[in-house]
Amino acid sequence: MTEAMTQAERPITMTPKAIEMGKRTLAEATEPTVGLRIGVKGGGCSGYYYVFELATKIRERRDRLYDFDGLRVIIDDRSAELLRGSKLDWEKRLMGYGFKWENPNSKGDCGCGQSFTVE
Repeated sequence: MTEAMTQAERPITMTPKAIEMGKRTLAEATEPTVGLRIGVKGGGCSGYYYVFELATKIRERRDRLYDFDGLRVIIDDRSAELLRGSKLDWEKRLMGYGFKWENPNSKGDCGCGQSFTVE
């Protein structure tokens, strides 16, 4: 199993509320998981979109494991570059709730906040 990376090596930071909600998401899983997969995929209305999934395995050559106060987070190498320096928070709004990114690599995003573009 891959060792969790230290805080200095993490590409992102997470607020305490985001960590709490990540742990809650894993606790509610109905299948065995190794952690929360956070990433970026091509697509969406601005070029890239954020991904949150229950991870059932760690891909040895592509994934890195990070520990956030007991929350196991898996981020693939490509996503780590697009997320480097980002902060993940959890917000509750009038019309919903969910994870929210502050991504310094984003040069623009769509109205929903789930899709972004880079230069």
